[in-house]
Amino acid sequence: MKTSRKPSPHAGRGGDGFFLGIECGGTRTVALGATRQAGGQPMLVDRVEHGPCNLRLVTDEELGAHFEAIASRFPRPDGVGVGMAGVRDGADIARVLRILGTVFPGVPAEADHDLESALCAADLELPASRRHRVILLSGTGSCCYGRSAAGRTAKVGGWGHQLGDRGSAYDVVHRALRAAAHHLDHSGTWCRLGQRALRATGLNQPNDLIAWMQAATKTDVAALAPEVFEAALEGDAVARAVLGETAKILAEDAVACIRKLGRNVAGADVVLAGSVVLRQATFAARVGRMVRRAVPRARVVPLARESAWGAVSMAMRATAVAGVGAMGAASKGGASGAPGPNAADAVRVPIPASAGLSPTELRNPASMNLDRLSVERAVGLMLDEEARVADAIRPHARVLAALARRVSAALGNGGRLIYVGAGTSGRLGVLDASECPPTFRSPPEWVQGVIAGGFAALHSAVEGAEDSVMAGAEAMAGRGVTGRDVVVGLAASGRTPFVWGALHEARRRGAYTALVCCNPALGRLSGGPPDVLVRLATGPEVLTGSTRLKAGTATKVVLNILTTLSMVRLGKVAGNLMVDVNASNEKLRDRAVRMLGELTGAGRGEAEAALMASGWRVKEAVSRLGRKRGA
Repeated sequence: MKTSRKPSPHAGRGGDGFFLGIECGGTRTVALGATRQAGGQPMLVDRVEHGPCNLRLVTDEELGAHFEAIASRFPRPDGVGVGMAGVRDGADIARVLRILGTVFPGVPAEADHDLESALCAADLELPASRRHRVILLSGTGSCCYGRSAAGRTAKVGGWGHQLGDRGSAYDVVHRALRAAAHHLDHSGTWCRLGQRALRATGLNQPNDLIAWMQAATKTDVAALAPEVFEAALEGDAVARAVLGETAKILAEDAVACIRKLGRNVAGADVVLAGSVVLRQATFAARVGRMVRRAVPRARVVPLARESAWGAVSMAMRATAVAGVGAMGAASKGGASGAPGPNAADAVRVPIPASAGLSPTELRNPASMNLDRLSVERAVGLMLDEEARVADAIRPHARVLAALARRVSAALGNGGRLIYVGAGTSGRLGVLDASECPPTFRSPPEWVQGVIAGGFAALHSAVEGAEDSVMAGAEAMAGRGVTGRDVVVGLAASGRTPFVWGALHEARRRGAYTALVCCNPALGRLSGGPPDVLVRLATGPEVLTGSTRLKAGTATKVVLNILTTLSMVRLGKVAGNLMVDVNASNEKLRDRAVRMLGELTGAGRGEAEAALMASGWRVKEAVSRLGRKRGA
């Protein structure tokens, strides 16, 4: 149910349009309504604060309710911009845009992480230049994010408090309390910093901090940061040492971000954001001096207006590019400095067209009355349809044979076979990869499965995960794909953006690429991936669009062929026996005994003894006993 909107507040103010900027953070959400003035600058109409909202901590329903509550405080905008904590990649951006589309139907929108909105806020304050521009954020968390004059982006940090947030308020307090405890152990003195921490938390003695830290949230810990700064002002050596190290950490991160953006003789603007650097002027000046020492042409300035203004700028930008991508918006960032899942994304990574709808999406004439068939007839129908799978694969036998040879050569030369897919296709890739180590005693690194949405997508749908080409590309970067690897994309329709992002990045890195799909109408790209395109004509499914049926069966058969024949060529099979099986349970040990008997003629007792001496490795046991002729 839609909430009611306030009447338009900008009529007669001389502004051009009404734009809503929303910045969602871990502490609070700030929403700004603004009009665009003659010079292009936004002018505030209304400001609203709401509760915290981190994308990783809310469900779709909760996020929709959050946006609805904000929408009820403003009139219908001409554009919406959202900078949100917890946004990491294109799939996250797609999720936010989709939910925005339900709250603000038909309104151009742009969404990204909150560092992008902070950088956009800095762009409103600083004159346009050919300098790099970097946001150095140090608040509850910490991160550096920058953009070059050419539009290239880079990020340093943003790993969260468990892996990173170095130089953040949380990190300052955590290191300070550890240093205070260490100081107490070695000197027998509870320092001034420790005394302040006890007062601020209402605790009585240092030991009480153990339980407090175990129960405290990230925000609870970060809230003690002012005590560290005050203790340093009072001359506490522990606090001073921690803050000196913190300044060095932040400066080094800013410099690393500048250098990732590339050489620029014009220099760089480093914009300070977040409570640690905005509320501690002396400390911020220290960080600035360290940055300039490493990058003499750098200019270090505080963010003059709250970063939610950057979300307003994003809303204005979304309106300006209306008609491009989802909801008329083109995201400029993405949590890794890459574009989000939009038209701009698709231009960077071309996806082939299909001459008509994929057959997997068409209705099967034989099952039009599936809901009225008897169960017995429905079983027969499904079996008849599944029987078509082998005939659909057979015309591609020579191509699959060549691909199997390519895979075995890669595995034999230090490379890997990496499957990439989404939904059913992705799960099948992960399944086949997971079955290789127990079946062939192959290292887990040899065959890997990558699924859009990660581990969670194995057992439940991850909305929007398959729609980001950049997420696919980042998955290949994360796996360190090289020219020694073979990457096989799995997509029933052949057009899954996540898969194509992975294939293009794998090809860029020199890997051999293949795509297995069930869409004979899929076109080919000139000069790009894949090296091998397998288009299986499995036809419409019994249940329209349910590619876990024939398309899934066909995909599984193809994967069985690739890994089984690759392992045969690598010597992991003798005759038709799995002589490298990992005999990890009673059933497999019994099979190993029987295999060894068949291969060597040894009796059960002799075979068991040889296997035990060989660590239950059949191939080694065969070497001990000698293979009989004809086996």
